[in-house]
Amino acid sequence: MDKEALYGQRCPRVHHLHTGREKMKNMGRRESIRGLICILILSPLLGATASRADSVIDWNVIAINTAVTANANPFAQGRYVAIVQLAVFEAVNSVTREYQPYLGTITQRPGGSPDAAAVEASYKVLSQYFGLTNPAIQAALDSARGNSLSVIPDGQAKTDGIQAGDEAAQAMINLRANDGSATPPLTTIPGPPAPGVYQLTTGCKAAIAYNWSSVTPFGIPRASDYLLGPPPALTSEAYTKAYNEVMTVGAIDSTARPQDKANLALFFAATSPTQAMNQAAREVAQEMGGSLSQNARALALINMAINDSLVASFFNKYLYNFWRPETAIHAAASDGNPKTDPDPDWAPFITTPCFPSYPSNHGSAVNAAGEVLRRLYGEAGHSMTLTTPSLPNIVLRYYSFKEIANDVSDARVYGGIHFRTDQEAGADLGRAVGTAVYKNNLRPVHDHE
Repeated sequence: MDKEALYGQRCPRVHHLHTGREKMKNMGRRESIRGLICILILSPLLGATASRADSVIDWNVIAINTAVTANANPFAQGRYVAIVQLAVFEAVNSVTREYQPYLGTITQRPGGSPDAAAVEASYKVLSQYFGLTNPAIQAALDSARGNSLSVIPDGQAKTDGIQAGDEAAQAMINLRANDGSATPPLTTIPGPPAPGVYQLTTGCKAAIAYNWSSVTPFGIPRASDYLLGPPPALTSEAYTKAYNEVMTVGAIDSTARPQDKANLALFFAATSPTQAMNQAAREVAQEMGGSLSQNARALALINMAINDSLVASFFNKYLYNFWRPETAIHAAASDGNPKTDPDPDWAPFITTPCFPSYPSNHGSAVNAAGEVLRRLYGEAGHSMTLTTPSLPNIVLRYYSFKEIANDVSDARVYGGIHFRTDQEAGADLGRAVGTAVYKNNLRPVHDHE
């Protein structure tokens, strides 16, 4: 059946047995060290299918679990995982030589083991960023590396593959050493209140990550090339409609929010774009039966797009500095719009992040990854199941990438932290970045795509 004919005919099924904000209190807390070791060692065996995948997919799981367990925030996750996956791609590609390289400086090792290259590249990047400061993480990574390499026959091919992984990892680490991600200061205090202007929301001591717009992208020249139009005027019909929607369905005590939308809000509050879209990508890659080299390229492109869309999103966020629904609803008496009634007691269903509203980071990153996935595998006709350990009773099932993007849009509005117009702008931004990343990076040597 044609994939487009399937699109939209199936709806994601959502199951959840626990509701309310109490469930949110424990989200984001670090796992125990013992749990970390078990996750890192066993995670390659805990995917959507019972069978082992390949070294690229196995270590993608380990990379994301490591970043999450080490408490990396969602945009830092995007950067770390992009570095891992590009190192993996470059190492594998130095053996298979199927695609144009990212760096172009890695020694070609055509007789090497691509599996060993993938394992070693992942291991070395993760050790550099997480293991050096955490002996338990390093021990878990050492054990996982040993398990993965033990199934590869000893010999020159394995040795060459390990050398390829080491070289690619170090080259990527060196490349990103001064990429702006650690440039201080990392926080800023907003100025005096004014209609439409971002102000701190509940629980925020400062606005964070305003340096992230200056982080060097992986696959686009610069974030400023992706300038969005401004958010809607406060007196416009578009703003009025978006305001009244989030005020109605996004309140903590809303009676207009159905359970399935509450589930979405909770799930995507607990799940970063990197976690969700890599999980989807792994399932589709296995479904499509891609080679190790194809999977290495796909995961590199997807994570480049996630990172770069977040960088471009922060560029727009701090350029327009638009207020969050929480602030807007409290201060609506000053917005000049007679159709937006204020409510000084209004609170969102989930906690508002500590940076401006427009555009949505989740919307940008999920649509960027979705655009790459669509171009790699086709839009629809897939089977994807998204889960997260912190909410084991929510299971989201999807058959197209747009379904995921649509649910993320609803999640942020029904969660009370974004206007619908933030989501729409994020979607436009993400698709543009994803398109550029796909078209301009890691092309096949004999390009027929």
